[in-house]
Amino acid sequence: MSAPPKTEAVKISDVKQDLSALVDRIARNESRVLIERSGKPVAAIVSAQDLQRLEQFDRERAERFAILDEIGEAFKDVPVEELEREVANAVAEVRAERRAEAQQPVVAGM
Repeated sequence: MSAPPKTEAVKISDVKQDLSALVDRIARNESRVLIERSGKPVAAIVSAQDLQRLEQFDRERAERFAILDEIGEAFKDVPVEELEREVANAVAEVRAERRAEAQQPVVAGM
């Protein structure tokens, strides 16, 4: 796997002048361009491959948040204090189980 392209900051006025050359470097995965206006980043130009990856990350993120929303919906009527108490109990239980497992003698030959 090759190294990711370097990101270069370019003034918007320079983008207008050098667009063709910038697009060539981006298409060859040599560069990503961060466009600045008055010294502040305002946009970026990336390869189509980078955009596909970003869109995939966005889809995966949305799926994960949808799962969290489902979980939250299941507990919407449970008081926060009760949830916190139950979570603390569950964490304590798992930690106790792990401590007990760590203290188990190792049996040779198994």
